[in-house]
Amino acid sequence: MKPDIKICGLKTPEAVERAVARGASHIGFIFFAKSPRNIEPDLAGQLADAVRGRAKIVAVTVDADPDDLDEIVALLRPDILQLHGKESPERVLEVRAMYGLPVMKAFSVREAADLERIDPYIGIVERFLFDAKPPVGSELPGGNGVSFDWRLMQSLDASVDYMLSGGLNKDNVDEALRVTRAPGLDVSSGVESAPGVKDLAMIDAFFDAVREATGASAVAGSKK
Repeated sequence: MKPDIKICGLKTPEAVERAVARGASHIGFIFFAKSPRNIEPDLAGQLADAVRGRAKIVAVTVDADPDDLDEIVALLRPDILQLHGKESPERVLEVRAMYGLPVMKAFSVREAADLERIDPYIGIVERFLFDAKPPVGSELPGGNGVSFDWRLMQSLDASVDYMLSGGLNKDNVDEALRVTRAPGLDVSSGVESAPGVKDLAMIDAFFDAVREATGASAVAGSKK
């Protein structure tokens, strides 16, 4: 079965179009000033409008304040809010009630105990995202190009819907799927030629690798 695929940290119309043409179910725009993938809400909205309805639009924020969230939601009109900070269950409920949007909550994983932290969020978020804990010294909660021990996912209750993130690329996605059977994949740095610079050929290669790993038929769209 072909997993959902989110290409995250998009900044150009070419990368957005290629991701969607190759079969991305979700496209992510990052609103975090310290990230090389940071984008202004008005530009993100323009990029999203070009493919709206063809893929789910995801707004990625990190402990954003209410004014910033208001602007992001107004200009991007996302389908999903991805909360990648330290948002409490109470904060998640506030955000959901305020905007009427589903929430994907990200968690950093290094050991089995890290997965237990999701328990208070079960039933109040639509989906989880599991990423590797950032390396020492990194100011980015995600997009660091490092992975964690995927075998930890095997202990997760099968009812938990999630996306696997952290260090995924064309060379390891087959192993990631074999080990985890993840229902969704999130890739950012794994399709970049430099931090924040999406590479169209690398996007193609990633989708080709997923297709080969899953035995799925060719995805829609061309490589023009």
